[in-house]
Amino acid sequence: MSETYNVYCDESCHLEHDRQKAMVIGAIWCPLEKTREIAVRLREIKVRHGLKPDFEIKFTKVSPAKLQFYLDEMDYFFDDDDLHFRALIVPDKSELRHAVFAQTHDDWYYKMYFDMLKVILDPEACYRIYLDIKDTQGFEKARKLHDVLCNNILDFDREIIERVQLARSHEVEQLQLADLLIGVISYVNRGLDSSSAKLALVDRMRERSHYSLTKTTLLREDKVNILRWRPSRESPV
Repeated sequence: MSETYNVYCDESCHLEHDRQKAMVIGAIWCPLEKTREIAVRLREIKVRHGLKPDFEIKFTKVSPAKLQFYLDEMDYFFDDDDLHFRALIVPDKSELRHAVFAQTHDDWYYKMYFDMLKVILDPEACYRIYLDIKDTQGFEKARKLHDVLCNNILDFDREIIERVQLARSHEVEQLQLADLLIGVISYVNRGLDSSSAKLALVDRMRERSHYSLTKTTLLREDKVNILRWRPSRESPV
């Protein structure tokens, strides 16, 4: 039987007019059979630090008072061989030329999601993809993303990508962990440095991954895989 993986996706600064220069789309994935065990371990770290099991991990919540907690959560990611992370960085959204390519920002957004996920997908495996609920357009976004992903890999019977559905991040530990790692990547690529606690997380992720977090990694990198995307300088023929 094909192995099934759960993929947990999130994004940072993805809106067209949010006045943020860099954008990051990312995902954590793990075998379906390991999802409960991983969630339990992540909750145990919360309890060990005096937090409630349902405390929501978010990069925006990172502070000096909870720094060790977030470092422990990140270390757990690196220590667990069943967890993997992939991020696509768009360094400067002001360079986008949607009109030249006859596309909307939404069209381009789905292309970026495919570029982020295509490295993860193995045609011999099955995938269940979960997106964090962010707005009322979420259900339509999930439906369209499922269509785009399946069409691009000719998975018309949806045997590879079984589902793309919404989930509430405060209920899913892996989505929260994805938020944390994406937040770190976004922070360093936006050139921010106002938070010593967030910089400590950047340093820890660089140390554990052995990457700068700003450059493309090898395509077959399996733990922290990064693509620094660049727009085409030529219009399509």
